[in-house]
Amino acid sequence: MKAMGIIFANDGTIGSLTEKRTMASLPFGGRYRQVDFALSNLCAAGIRHVGIITRHSYQSLMNHIGSGEEWGLELEEGGLEFLTPYAMSRTDNYRGKLESLYSAMAFLEYGKEDEYVIMIDSAILSNIDLEDVLDAHIASGKALTVVTKAGIANGAKQLDLALKLNEDGSIADMAVDYVAPADYLASMDIFVLSKKWLVHQVKEHIAHALYHMDRDLVLGLWHSDPAAIHVYQFKGHAMFNESVEEYFNNSLSLNCKPIRDDLFHHNHPVYTKVRDRVPSYYGEDCEIENCIVADGCMLEGEVENSVLFRQVTVCEGAEVEDCIIMNDAVIGEGAELKYVILDKDVVVRPGAKLVGSPNAPIIIRRGEIV
Repeated sequence: MKAMGIIFANDGTIGSLTEKRTMASLPFGGRYRQVDFALSNLCAAGIRHVGIITRHSYQSLMNHIGSGEEWGLELEEGGLEFLTPYAMSRTDNYRGKLESLYSAMAFLEYGKEDEYVIMIDSAILSNIDLEDVLDAHIASGKALTVVTKAGIANGAKQLDLALKLNEDGSIADMAVDYVAPADYLASMDIFVLSKKWLVHQVKEHIAHALYHMDRDLVLGLWHSDPAAIHVYQFKGHAMFNESVEEYFNNSLSLNCKPIRDDLFHHNHPVYTKVRDRVPSYYGEDCEIENCIVADGCMLEGEVENSVLFRQVTVCEGAEVEDCIIMNDAVIGEGAELKYVILDKDVVVRPGAKLVGSPNAPIIIRRGEIV
C-alpha cells in the first residue's frame, strides 16, 4: 500500500527560539533539526511523496532540507514539496490544520497511487516505525489511527489531545486541550487515514467552518462513531518539545546513553543535512564531561552535561554546565554559564555570568553579544 506524508512545520512556538524559525527547523541534539526525525521516519517507511505545510519563517527550513536528497526525496515523480502560503495562493495564517490541508488540496489529490496519508508534527520527536503504524491502521479497518504515548500525562501538562482507554482497548474518554491525569494517553500528533476519506472530511469540515484537526475531526468522529478510531500505543522514547522547559530538558537528556540510543538506534538512523567540518579541538587543559560535542568546536575551558553544536568556541577559564550552545557561539575567557540556551552566533564576553534554572533557562537570542 502506498502512502504519502504530510509534515506540519509551524505547529506550536517556544519563545524566542521560534521567533524567526519554524518548530521544524529548530536545532536539536548538536547537529540535527527537529524536522529530521519526521523526515527520517517517513523515509524509513518507504514514503517518497512528502509535503511540508509551513505558514511563515520557513527560509531556514528550506535551506536545511533543500531538495530532500538526504532522505531520498529528490525525485521527479512524488518527492518533496514545500506547501507555503505563497505556493498555495494564500497570505493569511491558517485557523487550524484542516484549513491548511484544504489549502493544500491540489497536493493531496495529486498522485492517484497514494492510498493513505500519514500526518506528523515537528514538535514531538521519536524514532517510530511508521510502516508498522500503517500496517496496524490497515489491519484495524478503522477510519482513523491516532498514535499515542503513555507516561506524558501527569496532571500538570496540558495535552492537545488526550485519550483514556477501557480494558478492552476501546476509548473511554477523549479531551482536547486538557490537563490530563496520569492514566490518560497523549496524542503524538501522528495520524493515519485513507487519502480519499481525508479529502472528503476536510471539504466537509471547511464547508461548515470547522478548522481544527483535534477538536473538530478527531473528537467529532469519536462523538459520532467511537468505533471508527484506532489507537496505536508507541512504546519507544518520545520527546514532547512543546515548551522551552521541555526542549531544554529533553536536549540535555541526550547525554543519557539509553535515551540517546533509543532515539538514534542504528537500524533506523536519523538523517540530516551533511556539512563537512574539521574535527573538534580539545585544548590541553580543557575538561569535558558528559557532553554531546559536534564538529568544528574549539574547547579550552570546562564543559559539563551540555550540548554543543558545530563550531562552538569555549575559551580558557570558561565554565559551562547544563547548557545548550548552538552553532558558532563564542564563550569568552572566564565566563560562567549554567542553565542557559545560546542561539546561533552569540558572543558571551569574558567574565560574564549567566545563571538560569532547569525550569526557566536563560535564552540569548541569535547574534546577541552579552
